[in-house]
Amino acid sequence: MKSPRTLLSVNVNKVALLRNTRHLGIPSVTRAATLCLQAGAHGITVHPRPDERHIRPQDVRELHALLQRDWPRAEFNIEGNPFHNLMEFVRELRPQQCTFVPDSEGQFTSDHGWDLRTDGERVKPLIAQARSLGVRVSLFMDADPSAMPLARALGADRIELYTEPYAAAWGTARQEEQLRRFAAAGQAALDAGLGVNAGHDLNRDNLAAFVQRVPGVSEVSIGHALVADALEMGYAATVRAYLEALAVP
Repeated sequence: MKSPRTLLSVNVNKVALLRNTRHLGIPSVTRAATLCLQAGAHGITVHPRPDERHIRPQDVRELHALLQRDWPRAEFNIEGNPFHNLMEFVRELRPQQCTFVPDSEGQFTSDHGWDLRTDGERVKPLIAQARSLGVRVSLFMDADPSAMPLARALGADRIELYTEPYAAAWGTARQEEQLRRFAAAGQAALDAGLGVNAGHDLNRDNLAAFVQRVPGVSEVSIGHALVADALEMGYAATVRAYLEALAVP
């Protein structure tokens, strides 16, 4: 299989969500991560929320230890709100990447990017703190080209495009409009000197078109759809399917 230019990071939050419905320790988050990495995934993402409804602090530490021990070339990406619990993990574990997400406590799922005109000055020192620890910082952003220079001015290394609007438009008359919108945002990020990540509701159907049209996407973080597919296909076949979608020229 052709190597993809865009790397795949598997978000294992939904594995933890299922495990947390019982007290048996299954399915195992570390086992899921291992199977995905064995199948060719390039990294693992977690989003430990303050209410611990899926990923818990011990999961974050166990996954960090797993990657350091067995997968030193894989990326560990920890997402979350830097004003809640994210920075504790960043200071303790120093993952390769942290993604700042403007979620409220108890939020159902991430549903918007940063408004850097409002929150930029609060976020700036935390970006600097993470980078001083050797951690790459990505900011979760809407597809707004005008905001990309602001992200760079605050010291971010990358942005992660919040892709739910694209996913919602997939297969409708608005699909092309959304692709143009995200392509413009990706190009603006590149022009500002930022790397580009993407994630939220990307799946096997809509992924290839996205990475073909949006320039310079370094990494996608995919959890819900990938884990749902894995319930039917298994982790290994599912990861390979996503890698094939990323490798489409």
